[in-house]
Amino acid sequence: MRRALFVLLLLAAPSRAADPIVPPDAKLEKVFDGGLVLTEGVAVAPDGMVYFSDITFTHVTKAAKQPVEAGHIWKYDPKTGKTVVFRSPSGMSNGLKFDANGDLLAAEGADFGGRRLTRTDMKTGKTYIVAGLYDNKPFNSPNDITIDEKGRIYFSDPRYLGHEPIDQPVQAVYRVDPDGTVTRIITDAGKPNGVAISPDQKTLYVVSNDNGTTGIGRLKSDGNKTLEPTKKGAMTLMAYDLADDGTAKFRKTLVDYAPEDGPDGLVCDKSGNLYVAVRDEKKPGICVYSPDGKEIGYIKTEVPTNVGFARGADANVLYITAGKSLYRIKLNAQGYHLPPKK
Repeated sequence: MRRALFVLLLLAAPSRAADPIVPPDAKLEKVFDGGLVLTEGVAVAPDGMVYFSDITFTHVTKAAKQPVEAGHIWKYDPKTGKTVVFRSPSGMSNGLKFDANGDLLAAEGADFGGRRLTRTDMKTGKTYIVAGLYDNKPFNSPNDITIDEKGRIYFSDPRYLGHEPIDQPVQAVYRVDPDGTVTRIITDAGKPNGVAISPDQKTLYVVSNDNGTTGIGRLKSDGNKTLEPTKKGAMTLMAYDLADDGTAKFRKTLVDYAPEDGPDGLVCDKSGNLYVAVRDEKKPGICVYSPDGKEIGYIKTEVPTNVGFARGADANVLYITAGKSLYRIKLNAQGYHLPPKK
């Protein structure tokens, strides 16, 4: 009788709600504010050091009558709070990722950048070209990177700015196999920007952020408003089925942000939830989505560009690049990272 009563009481008792991913008392902390134009591509190394890009748009530096630069990669030490230049010039690096060996991959863009994918050996400091051409022509402007657990690299190749010719016939997503073979795998993603692979390796998430121009800063304006208006394209977060052979097929649009601006970079946590840097000026910040696209959390920031989780004991710390700055916040979730190579 007592056992039956206990079971009835247990069933009748309200279940304890799971802790929200973004704690109510979570504090967004600015840890760096020394970027020149736009911080991007934050990635945390196996040793806990935090790396991020500083994209030094040449039209901005020229307007300010500053020397033309070709980007920098900064290194932030969470223990000391100090930030130093890791590499300069960076080839106008944008997205950064660490592979299973702990080496740094960089998507180098246009605007006096490398227009290629590079890998830096973190032990020797030497940098190697992973992908520099497709069909013997330069890429448009490699933007973001993700890596699967088989060591295959996926990167987006839009064009947002730069004086260089546009040599590829489409803004696409490419795959680089371990043997160096480069394959164009997605051509129907609008203007692909952020890319991320789910922890179960079955989904490739792709952002389209089509701002309607391939030359930011080159259209005529009166300083406040463009005098040559453009029409924006797809502003979406999409899911592609990722096959075992590394091919991808469109599955569905998870979130459509139109007519507002869409996302930039994104990452996953261990549960497969998505952390997306949304550039909507009416609601800028990091939106947290379940794998099916349901919003389950939100972090308000200035207009963000990218996100990256820390590691180890700090795996619940999310770093955010926005404006000229680097931020961090503690969450009730742990980031997904590639398993280290044995």
